[in-house]
This record gives sequence, C-alpha cells and structure tokens, in this order.
Amino acid sequence: MVIGAHAADFVWRAAGAIAVVADNGGAVSVIALSYGERGESGELWAQPDQTIEHVKEVRHSEAERAAAALGAQFECLDLGDYPLEISTEWLRILSERIRGFGPDVILTHTAVDPFNPDHAVAFTAVLHARALATGAGVPSAFATIKPSELLLFEPHQPELCDFRPTTFVDITAVFERKLAAMAAIEAQRYLQVYYAQRAEHRGNHARRASGNERIRQAEAFQRFTPQVVSSL
Repeated sequence: MVIGAHAADFVWRAAGAIAVVADNGGAVSVIALSYGERGESGELWAQPDQTIEHVKEVRHSEAERAAAALGAQFECLDLGDYPLEISTEWLRILSERIRGFGPDVILTHTAVDPFNPDHAVAFTAVLHARALATGAGVPSAFATIKPSELLLFEPHQPELCDFRPTTFVDITAVFERKLAAMAAIEAQRYLQVYYAQRAEHRGNHARRASGNERIRQAEAFQRFTPQVVSSL
C-alpha cells in the first residue's frame, strides 16, 4: 500500500516499485490523502477561468491513468492540501483502509520535510493509522492485522529531510512504465525529468553498493525505525 499526501506523490517516488510488485503477482493499493489541488497544480491554475472542482477532476483522472499503467488501484480521500489536516475520524478511516487491504509493506513520506509540510503530516497519520490497524501490539476489541513493514520513500530534497536510503528496488525492467506513469501527470510536467534523473542516480548508487552491473535505474527507500520519529 502506497499512501501519499497528494495525488501524484506515488508516481514520482514509488512508481517503479509498484510496477515491480504488480509484475510479480502482488496487489498494490494507492491512497492519496488529497489531490494537491491548491499547492501542487500550478500548471493547471495557469489556465484561465480555472476552478478548484475542475483541478480535482483533472488530478483524479491523471492519477488513475498513472496507477493503471503500473497495475495499481487509486483512491483519493480528498482531505484538502496546503495545509493537509487529518481529523480523528479520517484517521480511523485510513486505519480501516489499511486493515481492509492488509498490506505486507506500506510506503509513505519521511517524518521530516521542510520542503513540503503536508508530507510530514501524512507520515504521522500513516504511522498512527498503521498502529491502530494492528492494535498497537496489544489484544484489541476490534479486528486487527499483522504489522506491515513501513518504508519511507525518497523526498524531493533528501539532503534536507534526514533521508538515508537503506533499501533499493531495481526498476530497470519496468522503467518505461514509470516514464509512462509520470507522463500522465501533466499538471506537474516539470517533475518528469527530475525523477527520471533521480532513478538513474539511484541506479548508480544501487549498482555500486550491490556490485550488480545489470541495475540501471532504481528507487530508494528508508526503513522506518523509532529513531526517525525521535528526531522530530
């Protein structure tokens, strides 16, 4: 399960990993907490007579096409962005989504992201919802699932977010699918080149760390540990 603050976060940061899982027979659920309609749709707002309703429609269509290209299902909770705020009720709903899908792995944002405060809010919400879905490690009066592994995907500016990659996913075989998914997000075309280059950079990192010369493109993730939260 991939949970992002905004509609396209899963595309830039985890599209390759999603395609790898889907190609190997796994199921992937993508949840966006918002459409990013206010803070991440600049190219749409440059159009005359734009409305927030239309921006949301476009963002939903783009994200659905991107998810379909990767073999995933997309859902947006439409909680609003800039600022993203998670109420207790929506935290419960997010927990129910996690419990209903029962993911082996959850991918989400880092705990620290001064570049985008919505991302840190999403991390905290996912951390709490994940704990609720598993009964926080104690017997509970409601249905629970086994704890999902939590991986944090690479932020836009990793050097500002205490991001130290611990896990690399080789996306060489599915890289064209990631490019197709990114091409679907026309509202943020400026990020397409950036994240294509990032995949090349991480491919070089993974190739050197593993000695596997076959790796050309990769995505990087950081395994969650409690120490990440304690740095807040």
